[in-house]
Amino acid sequence: MSDKPLHPDTVAVHAGRSDFAALGVHAAPIDLSSTNPLPDILHGGDSYESMANGGHPLPDGGNVYARLWNPTVARFEEALAELEHAEASVAFASGMAATTAAILSHTTGAGKRHIVAVRPLYGGTDHLLDSGLLGAEVTFCHEDEVAASIRPDTGLVILETPANPTLDLVDIAAVVAQAGGVPVMVDNTFATPLLQNPLDLGAAMSLHSATKYIGGHGDVIAGVIACSEQTAEALRRVRAITGSLLHPLGAYLLHRGLATLPIRVQAQQASARIVAAKLQDNSAVLEVRYPELDDTRGLVGRQMRGGGAMIAIRLAGGYAAAEALTGSVRLFTHAVSLGGVDSLLQHPAALTHRPVAPDARPGADIVRLSIGLENVEDLLADLEQALSKVDAVAAHATR
Repeated sequence: MSDKPLHPDTVAVHAGRSDFAALGVHAAPIDLSSTNPLPDILHGGDSYESMANGGHPLPDGGNVYARLWNPTVARFEEALAELEHAEASVAFASGMAATTAAILSHTTGAGKRHIVAVRPLYGGTDHLLDSGLLGAEVTFCHEDEVAASIRPDTGLVILETPANPTLDLVDIAAVVAQAGGVPVMVDNTFATPLLQNPLDLGAAMSLHSATKYIGGHGDVIAGVIACSEQTAEALRRVRAITGSLLHPLGAYLLHRGLATLPIRVQAQQASARIVAAKLQDNSAVLEVRYPELDDTRGLVGRQMRGGGAMIAIRLAGGYAAAEALTGSVRLFTHAVSLGGVDSLLQHPAALTHRPVAPDARPGADIVRLSIGLENVEDLLADLEQALSKVDAVAAHATR
């Protein structure tokens, strides 16, 4: 083969499989061992110490204990890191466990107790930061206020783009420049590594709720952070201490899901473009939020390789209209989460963003759509019949 880098479609299929030939397998094996035989006290203890401090198992010491290391998880991490152009990645039992580890590893010790967070963010992340539960002080700001928000004790800047649920785009490179050397973590869940690689733009960490597009089938809860090996060591140390390692069965499902990630994202994005355009013409919809619409800064193309498959809409008729829409769909499932093969919709203000402070909570007229792999004409027909109920609600409200 040539030295030309492999296309992401190829990487998604082959990454994390480097040891398969030696193992004599074609499909990824699942190692469910909770504990492992030790060669002897000395080497086993040395390996344990290495992993407990964020390192790797030592070749002559073994994996020791599954809270510290698991080979099935490690294969998924290797694959995700390659897709994100990163030295390493660290997988966790959920996206919130990953976020927690990132905060703890960057705000404990060395006098770093402050975080700058660019709103809007996923409701769970916003709630965690605002709660003060992890002992860090947080300054919430807009994208252009990051530089003014940085303090000597700032240990981390957090942003999400496209943002949940409004699909706002944040210029990653511009925020990195404003951060002035403070590590920046980007929640890359909506874009996936297929459409955006934050580390290439200067970010220190790219976080995914792997529950979403990475898994893609609504059957696993997980989080993963792509980063440098040095950062990975700090994250693995927190993971070992807190016991938040991803279960190997979940890692197997995620690794398998990566192989189809490119074709899923491409097909879902193609349908989302059609749905977003069609919704602009519906009288029940006041506004359609989709990254390829009104992208005045050209971030789609320069930062993202497409608009993705998430859409947010503002409805005429407010909360009552949202209630009518979510209660009238037939193909779309009214449920939280996103990024699966089937289409979902939900009302963020009442659900995922309910714990967010009122002044930062999305409006009651916003509904978020996750476009799946169904036939796009069938999805449009479902939305049309459901939105006809919204039209009736809006007409009643204006009488």
